[in-house]
Amino acid sequence: MTDDFRCGFVALVGRPNVGKSTLLNALIGQKLSIVTPRPQTTRHRVLGLHEDSTAQIAFVDTPGIHQGGKRALNRAMNRTAASVLADADVCVFVIEALQWTREDDLVLEHLVRSGRPVLAAVNKVDKVKPRERLLPFLQELAHRHAFAEIIPISATKHTNLEPLLGAITKLLPVSPALFPTGQLTDRDLGFRISELIREKLTLELDQELPYGIAVEIEAMGHDEGQLNVSAAIWVDRAGQKPIVIGAGGERLKRVGRKARLELNHILGERLHLTLWVKVRESWADSARALTELGLE
Repeated sequence: MTDDFRCGFVALVGRPNVGKSTLLNALIGQKLSIVTPRPQTTRHRVLGLHEDSTAQIAFVDTPGIHQGGKRALNRAMNRTAASVLADADVCVFVIEALQWTREDDLVLEHLVRSGRPVLAAVNKVDKVKPRERLLPFLQELAHRHAFAEIIPISATKHTNLEPLLGAITKLLPVSPALFPTGQLTDRDLGFRISELIREKLTLELDQELPYGIAVEIEAMGHDEGQLNVSAAIWVDRAGQKPIVIGAGGERLKRVGRKARLELNHILGERLHLTLWVKVRESWADSARALTELGLE
């Protein structure tokens, strides 16, 4: 480790569905944050570590800062995102190319109040056709705030990630590494399993009810060479239970199979997954339930 080695916390911040979780996964080289086309998929603070010869960067994925959320869950997600800013050394404001909304204004207000250095990562540039349309958007963005740098990227195509990492590293404090070499995250295995199950549920249910769903690991342990996991899928109304289970239990079986296959690949071991659907009325509006489910 050199004398000018740098280390710090970097918050990935933005409105919902701009690609923060995809960017985190691309930067650390592994799937850590779940990704779906649905806004507000990320509910938790998710830390992922990137390390090279010059720096250890603790990236923190955050829920999308949004307006209009009336449920306690929405307010908790906004509080989680805002609290990450207070602990960050650097903030990366993730913006969708050619798209600026009132929620982007709201995120920028939070960033300005934080007083932290802010880089703008303009994501999804691979979708901009023709490419010349991007320049006026970048010029307009430069007038909105004195960003340390504005870097066009594509998280899905891994475009311009090295320049982004270099710009972040320059802003970090000189410091020894804060985490052991080789560590990926501060989240435990149960969290990663529960999140991957929730991802498969969200993709399967599409428009039906993913916001009323939470996943909780009830039991986990090794037996006869495999990892056995029992998980509860919580819905917030009794009428949602048969929707999640599906006709003849087929939907729940499909979700379990997809989650198990991906977890087998990620973990490199056999996994047996048992899923139960349970009702907890209005859990997304209950401060106590949010605390018990680790969402507050």
